[in-house]
Amino acid sequence: MQTLHGFSLVIPDYDAAIDFYCGVLGFQLAEDIDQGHKRWVRILPPGASQGSLILARADGDRQCGVIGDQFGGRVGLFLHTDDFARDHSAMVAKGVVFEEAPRVEPYGTVAVWQDPFGNRWDLLQLS
Repeated sequence: MQTLHGFSLVIPDYDAAIDFYCGVLGFQLAEDIDQGHKRWVRILPPGASQGSLILARADGDRQCGVIGDQFGGRVGLFLHTDDFARDHSAMVAKGVVFEEAPRVEPYGTVAVWQDPFGNRWDLLQLS
């Protein structure tokens, strides 16, 4: 058996990303280990036990250049919810920027939003 442990998201600052994801969105800070020159920061969506997001602080011009564009302008992150209306309302109330009104697609209810670093996400409740 194999599972996806997580994936990295290049961000400009560890603490700013933790403040947004954990403070605003309610993600769980699973690990924050100082490694001297960098930190191992792993977060999980509320209630999740796997599917980690590894926050990776940009190091150098090349990495700084991809912040907010790691997916070439496409939505590259998908936050699944069991109650779209509840989570959409809570996110809007906390100042999360949605690019569009919620829409119903054959696979479920979805709306695109951005984190403060420019990464595009779907909030998604599957049908």
